[in-house]
Amino acid sequence: MMERIKDILRLVRWSNLLFMGALIWVMEKWVAVPILDKVAFGEQLPWYVLVLLIVATMCIAAGGYVINDYFDIKIDRINRPDQLIVSRTISKPTAMHLSIGLSATGIVCGLAAAWLVRSMSLGILFVFVPGLLWFYSSSYKRLLFIGNLTISLLAALTPLVVAIANVALLKKLYAIVLPYTTLEHDMYTWLGGFALFAFLLTWIREIIKDMQDQMGDRELECHTLPIVWGEMWTKVFVTALIVLTVATIGHIWYHVLPFDKSWMSLSTRYIVLGILIPLLSSLWLLWSAKISSDYKTCQQVIKYTMLMGMLYSFVIARMFV
Repeated sequence: MMERIKDILRLVRWSNLLFMGALIWVMEKWVAVPILDKVAFGEQLPWYVLVLLIVATMCIAAGGYVINDYFDIKIDRINRPDQLIVSRTISKPTAMHLSIGLSATGIVCGLAAAWLVRSMSLGILFVFVPGLLWFYSSSYKRLLFIGNLTISLLAALTPLVVAIANVALLKKLYAIVLPYTTLEHDMYTWLGGFALFAFLLTWIREIIKDMQDQMGDRELECHTLPIVWGEMWTKVFVTALIVLTVATIGHIWYHVLPFDKSWMSLSTRYIVLGILIPLLSSLWLLWSAKISSDYKTCQQVIKYTMLMGMLYSFVIARMFV
């Protein structure tokens, strides 16, 4: 029984789910709330709505992971046979039922949160995403660019969910006052910055993952970037994305962030040491990568950079005090 539970936790990528749940929580507590506190509004989103948003996001993502493994059995038998779960320890019908159950739970929780804050956009989002994950797993992921961009856009939606929910609630409670404030603009600007960071880093990571998995992808005739363009040109493209990300962070730091730009400031040191240096170090790992495990190491550095980017929200909370 314990082994089966462990397999299910591995199947739904429990660590990734915790990261998503934590991301929504910190976006609310360390970004949205300080923005509201700055104009003496205080936290508006009820705790139970935040819980619904977290559960909805985690359940829909878990359902997506399960259905992805359901459609990837042949590829996973080549790329990672020792990690194969669906068809080995969990049957295909069970995996399908688990995916549907998790997705349905996520949709219900998401619609409940949308109804509580009176946001049609949020409701549509939580209905649309599970369907998109299904089509991604069954076909989109095997197409050039479309698969990577789909997952990157979905990753960007996670911080934006907090912005959409907060703005909808503010419009519901303060419809007369809100147009005379910059709250809506500030919410979408700050949380949109995290969304852009999530989009770029996820896109980079997904392409590196395709380079790691290209052996199985070739067998199944997938049209991923390393298969269509070749390994060297894919590395060039990823390098361009990393440089673009570094340039974007630099632009936001210098022209957008209202914090002290000196080296002694917490914001500057955090961005340079916690985000830019790990991101640039991934370039060396990328170009020195030869085998699948090398690309996995590069992926892990990108994941670490994503974590550090999320935790920059703590710096924002400190700076706004």
